[in-house]
Amino acid sequence: MGAWTDGPFLISAAPGAGKTRPALELARTLLRERAVQRVAVICPTTPLTRQWAAAAARLGIHLAPDAAALRPPRDFQGVAVTYARVATAAERWARQCSAGTLVIADEAHHLGEELAWGTGFVRAFGSAARWLLLSGTPFRSDAAPIPGVRYDDGVVVPDITYTYADAVREGICRPVTFIPYDGVLQWRSGDDVVEASFADALDGREAARRYRTAISVDLPDGLPRILAAAHAKLEEVRAGGHRDAGGLVVAADSIHARAIAAILKAVTGRAPTVVLHTDARAAEKLAAFTRSTERWIVAVNMVSEGVDIPRLRVGVYATAAKTPLIFRQIVGRFVRTLQGRPADMSWLYLPGDPVLQAHANEVERELRHVLRPPSEADPDALDEREDRRETERSEQPAFVPVAADVAPQLALFGSPGGAAPAPAVIAPGAMPAAVADPAPAAGPAAFERRALLRDKRHRLVADLRRNDGRSHAEINRWLNRSCGIRRVEDASLDQLERSIDLLLGALSARR
Repeated sequence: MGAWTDGPFLISAAPGAGKTRPALELARTLLRERAVQRVAVICPTTPLTRQWAAAAARLGIHLAPDAAALRPPRDFQGVAVTYARVATAAERWARQCSAGTLVIADEAHHLGEELAWGTGFVRAFGSAARWLLLSGTPFRSDAAPIPGVRYDDGVVVPDITYTYADAVREGICRPVTFIPYDGVLQWRSGDDVVEASFADALDGREAARRYRTAISVDLPDGLPRILAAAHAKLEEVRAGGHRDAGGLVVAADSIHARAIAAILKAVTGRAPTVVLHTDARAAEKLAAFTRSTERWIVAVNMVSEGVDIPRLRVGVYATAAKTPLIFRQIVGRFVRTLQGRPADMSWLYLPGDPVLQAHANEVERELRHVLRPPSEADPDALDEREDRRETERSEQPAFVPVAADVAPQLALFGSPGGAAPAPAVIAPGAMPAAVADPAPAAGPAAFERRALLRDKRHRLVADLRRNDGRSHAEINRWLNRSCGIRRVEDASLDQLERSIDLLLGALSARR
């Protein structure tokens, strides 16, 4: 990346391989060399803006998360903001953007040409000299081009590629063993009862109903049996030395998630954490689970990009979504490693659906030279005929799951009892993601300190208003005038601390 001076630059690194660190290392270098004046990190979600700000603070870069404007507050070198926020005010962001802005587009596959986020991004940051595009899955399910990405005959051409196989070989990511489950599945389709396993070829509608039957919570010998097997595997992993290992079930919707949680409670004796994308406390729950030693978390639409729970070792794929992008993102939740611990195997239980097996086979092909298969079975055993590679279609009424008798099958690849490859020394020129994170900086990050100071100032202004009768506006005008601030949003940390001292002094004088 040393020769890169302008234009877009795409880093394609497998989910879990670590794209944040090399991007921030580059930003720090360019800021020190005064090659750029500020940094703008653009993310899919608001919690990710805070994750980027926290990671940047560990390297001495202060970003204002979920910022309302491109110009950062004093004491900050940049902002972290969502694609949605930029798209709603692209013209205003464009007026504040200059060639000296380093733009980092996290999970750039969320951008599509001629779509709202993509057009807003291009309009807002068209004058920036550098776009650093990051993605673990640099393609879109709708096949729309990603702004700034080069294509060769429709295929993405990254500037740097760091595959999952590279990351496993170098001990940066865990290998994952896929455990498909299959057996006899029965469902009512109109007036007929259909019985089939995943080995049987079905038309699109019946294949979708077979899949729904496999992930149904109402059939005791179906998904509930697999959840019990996954819990047994998790207990085995914990007994093997990873005492705080966790498990994740990705559910289809909120009703499905709560039903799965009830089954897990019956199996384990403890209620799992349930995280829904509609839950206002979703990010807080994810953070609490990450820090805890609890065993299971059940989630819907909350475990894609940026969710970093390195202690996850066992998973159950029970969502109805089966696109390659979503599959890769879910697998990426189980590959993250813990500093100072070996990159031991993770385990993902999934329906033996031909589409999911095809996705798993793609991962297996990447790892073929890293992991030995469990047997000398036909290496093409997962290949399916084209007429069986069906995606799930909308279902007609009169579908009822009837019965299931499924069990985990032979692992698709990986060594069920074996250890992961030993970490290797990173060769010169390898992707910097392989470098371990530095120790966290002492004290809160600048954006966290700023939030605390603003909250304290707000509370003290309310106290002073009750004491001397002045309005909030009058007190804030006095503080801003005394500290040389036009707006509190523009105040530096020192100015915020000075305003708090003034408030404390005024309150003490009235006692």
